[in-house]
Amino acid sequence: MSTVVRGLEWFFLLYFVGINLGYIALNLLAIPTLQRKIAVRPLENLPPVYSGFEPPVSLLVPAYNEEATIASSVRSLLQLDYAEFEVVVVNDGSKDGTLAALQEAFALEVFPEAHWRRLKTQPVRAIYRSRMYPSLRVVDKENGGKADALNVGINASRYPLFCAMDADSILQRDSLRRVVEPFLDDPRTIASGGTVRIANGCIVSGGHMERVGLPRHPLALVQIVEYLRAFLFGRVGWATINAVLIISGAFGVFRKDAVVEAGGFMANTIGEDMELIVRLHRFMRARNRPYAIHFLPDPICWTEAPESLAILKSQRIRWQRGLAESLHRNIALMGPRGGAPGLVAFPFFLVFECYGPFIEVAGYVFMTLVWIFGAISGTAFASFLGLAISLGFLLSVSALLLEEVSYHLYPRFSQMGILVAAAIFENVGYRQLVTVWRLIGLVRWLRGARSTWGTMTRKGSWQK
Repeated sequence: MSTVVRGLEWFFLLYFVGINLGYIALNLLAIPTLQRKIAVRPLENLPPVYSGFEPPVSLLVPAYNEEATIASSVRSLLQLDYAEFEVVVVNDGSKDGTLAALQEAFALEVFPEAHWRRLKTQPVRAIYRSRMYPSLRVVDKENGGKADALNVGINASRYPLFCAMDADSILQRDSLRRVVEPFLDDPRTIASGGTVRIANGCIVSGGHMERVGLPRHPLALVQIVEYLRAFLFGRVGWATINAVLIISGAFGVFRKDAVVEAGGFMANTIGEDMELIVRLHRFMRARNRPYAIHFLPDPICWTEAPESLAILKSQRIRWQRGLAESLHRNIALMGPRGGAPGLVAFPFFLVFECYGPFIEVAGYVFMTLVWIFGAISGTAFASFLGLAISLGFLLSVSALLLEEVSYHLYPRFSQMGILVAAAIFENVGYRQLVTVWRLIGLVRWLRGARSTWGTMTRKGSWQK
């Protein structure tokens, strides 16, 4: 019996060490990319190299019950620093005043328009255009979910690239130009994503980010640290080996013909953004086509983070289910034929991200029980907890330090002190709670329970 206990102790210890070593490896891969970005920053004051020659882009904004933030979000998009683009808002059968808010803000009128229905979707009720902004159209459709709304937007879009966004998101004026650069630099590019940051505590006026600040609510504050670690290190690291498996649904640009050929967004999944990226990897590699999926740290999209435990719980359960669905629908990617995505990224996500919550919760429970029943000493138990927590804290603080060195969005010393305190809270309590929620999402997926999006209530308090 003692041999089994010792074996499990070593298994859980090695798991916690392994996952953190994996994240450290991603950090090391990310650093050269960020160093190059810092080195060329003085050149950004020069006239843009591609000004006027960028490919036109369709901005697709699926909206469901986004009355509080939709007008401000659309205004910010209409003021982007980009040569040629259109904004296509898709009202996915909202039950609140989303459509009315758009009609009042942008003087919409019904515009009978034919479009190429390349992807099967729910019926379209009407298409509106703005009398104030010729580049703005609104598609009103029956409810079918975010993926279905994006597919409608693809059908209605006019340009060869499209940018998938969230209706509560705010782009910085140069973000679209920056995120499109890989399509100009690398002809293999089929998708490119940017960084998502937390808007809570910031001030947005007229669609512009006027002041970057920190939220007062501790839940939103700790998510700043969480997002920095996920985007600044994680995805930049994976991008160096062309193994990005997630481009956030809040901010990603795609080559339309590649997405349509692959089947568009999957309407019967809850994680349509990740599922599409994993499927694009599988689709292109199965056909031996050269391709690249990029992630850039400097194009920034600001979004509202939940400040309610109930909403945050629903979001993380949904994310975990989406992760599990995305990986298992595309399990054929894993293996030697999948290249770096199939040999490195896919197994990492499957073991540490998909099934990781089960192993982590089991590890905490097991080590607590063997300590209570005297199978290990209090010193050994404390060492296990200390190692698991300190490695996580190290990763969080390193993300904060790199943010300070590279982008310096939070310039005051007091702000960095608050974020360091949030990093402690993230690793002592918050991370463990989120792991439990992720485990719930994994169990629900394994049981085949019906997928639901839940309710995300937007406050919009950061917008004027």
